Amino acid sequence: MTAQQSALPSSARLILFAGLPGVGKTTIARALAERLGAVYLRIDTLEQGILSSGLLAPGTDIGPAGYRLACRLAADNLRLGQRVIIDSVNPLAITRQAYRAVAAEAGVDCLEVEIVCSDAEEHRRRVETRPGDIPGHILPSWRQVIERTYEPWDSQPLVLDTATLGTAAGTTQILRALGMVGGMAGDCAEDSPGR
Repeated sequence: MTAQQSALPSSARLILFAGLPGVGKTTIARALAERLGAVYLRIDTLEQGILSSGLLAPGTDIGPAGYRLACRLAADNLRLGQRVIIDSVNPLAITRQAYRAVAAEAGVDCLEVEIVCSDAEEHRRRVETRPGDIPGHILPSWRQVIERTYEPWDSQPLVLDTATLGTAAGTTQILRALGMVGGMAGDCAEDSPGR
């Protein structure tokens, strides 16, 4: 660790979200970002920005471009001492390792949070009824969600099940994992799942 890295505030850290589309990770990630005043990086937003730039031919697969861009933005902000939240499906071991490397290079901790929904019917309902919130972004179908490659973890993420856990309770569990519950004004109250 360099002298500059050791001077970073202890609050600087990377919080890495993962989970299939429609499980509720964006809802929890946004709530946590607001709560912590953290930098919030959403892969869907970055990828749609790249696609909407007009630099790529229509129908071009942008591959790992959004993930690579997120790594660079995260690194810049971590070096400034900011907390950074990455919101993405993050289905591959290689991208999870890349994010861990970004945190290690910045000399900060990385908390991995996997969001799941163990109730398949509820998960499908969410996927099929959620509104899009990024102009031009096409949401995946249920079939695309269930057929998506999602590699097993080679680490032990904090797993939150939104079939039984609401947004505020999920946020509280993450704050606990960060060692922050009780140290912040207005700690989250429990709520109903699926919010």
